[in-house]
Amino acid sequence: MRRDNAQAQSKNQKEEHVSRHEKCTPDQKPSEHLRHVAIITKTQELTSNRQNAILPSMRISYLECTRCGEHFSADRPLNVCPNDGGVLLVRYALASLKGKLRREDLSGRVASMWRYAEVLPDATPVTLGEGFTPLLPSREFAHVFIKDEGLNPTGSFKARGMSAAVTMARHYGLKKLAAPSAGNAGGALAAYAAAAGIEAHIFMPKDVPLANRMECDYYGAHVTLVDGLISDCGRMVAERIKKDGWPKNNDGWFDVSTLKEPFRVEGKKTMGYEVAEQMGWKLPDAIIYPTGGGVGMIGMWKAFAEMEELGWIGKDGPGKDRPHQARPKMITVQASGCAPIVKAWEAGKVAAGGGAGKWVSEMWADAETFAAGLRVPKAYGDYLILDILEKSGGTAITATDEEILAAMRHWASVEGVFAAPEGAASLVAYWKLRASGFFGADDTVVLFNTGSAYKYLDVIEAREKKARVELPARTIGGIIGPY
Repeated sequence: MRRDNAQAQSKNQKEEHVSRHEKCTPDQKPSEHLRHVAIITKTQELTSNRQNAILPSMRISYLECTRCGEHFSADRPLNVCPNDGGVLLVRYALASLKGKLRREDLSGRVASMWRYAEVLPDATPVTLGEGFTPLLPSREFAHVFIKDEGLNPTGSFKARGMSAAVTMARHYGLKKLAAPSAGNAGGALAAYAAAAGIEAHIFMPKDVPLANRMECDYYGAHVTLVDGLISDCGRMVAERIKKDGWPKNNDGWFDVSTLKEPFRVEGKKTMGYEVAEQMGWKLPDAIIYPTGGGVGMIGMWKAFAEMEELGWIGKDGPGKDRPHQARPKMITVQASGCAPIVKAWEAGKVAAGGGAGKWVSEMWADAETFAAGLRVPKAYGDYLILDILEKSGGTAITATDEEILAAMRHWASVEGVFAAPEGAASLVAYWKLRASGFFGADDTVVLFNTGSAYKYLDVIEAREKKARVELPARTIGGIIGPY
């Protein structure tokens, strides 16, 4: 990617995402610093001075299999490891950037995820202004912050991953992209494919939120509604690609399913960079993350490793008693009606012959929750998620639909955040972990709201009706109640 392209693009945009930092003195605590966060809608242009100029482009060193460790060239598109189906991660020559790319160099850059251009794929971005979402201090709990991903283009954190994935698809010359989706990933794929001039084919459960179906249609994607779960959609995509997709047919479909290609992780990892930057490079004690496919958690853990290698974070962070000392405890929250990661975590299962840390989950039968993004019966990268929970000293917890619905209303009325059901689950997890003593009042915790509730209005209304208790009518003075 020509790194000056991001500068030119920023100057041409009259309204952008936010510049959310006011200047703070270096000795301010993260909580004090973040109290001064301002949500500003005018663009923050990149300046041409040396301090924040983007360094020359750095190509991907290789793709690495997370199972066998084998390296592969990134010169051509790949889905998963051809040896064992392991998830592929992008690796860069970060050692060459250490000392040259400083945290201070980010000041004044474009307020999007592409401000971290040196640690993102070397291709011209397909961007709609995704990333650099606000980190809001809670009005209810001291030391608690809400990372509001609902302010991304297409209304969810999925915009980040699809921006990076579609960027590389265009770079590789791919013509047709396909993916299963529980809702928001499909909308994001449709939007970024439209922006890139690429054909999108999306398979969705027939009961996805109306907004997701409509946005895919309006973006021009080809949508197939499936009587089943996202796992059934994924099976149909895989069957079609095996029959006549890439690489058998260069003009056929290419699979951009969750963790079935390496670049959605790259987009999602920028959430980790942003949390670090927005907290003054002092990471929180913990991050609570709603986990369906788990790409965001995997991406943030990768970001923390990269920042350690760059020298941006060190061993003076929270949790000095943990193996990865500067990193937060990572907390998974899932819906009680579909909690394969939580079940595996509690059972402590290990894959046969997988070796230490190679945990796996079982397929969750009869998955049911109105939080569509959490209705994932088995995550492809389950072994990575469970490994992160173990290494970080984290945990996994469930939330019922009733608890999620109550948390949505609570956050809206107390914090002014109209959170997606998946995001509100993180508040349920915080409540429970505070009550159990896992968290203390002084622990700094970031809760992720992964999307906007505006995309779920129909399913929220249906869930409200289901939960509502009908009061019996009473008659007082000839007037029919209830009262």
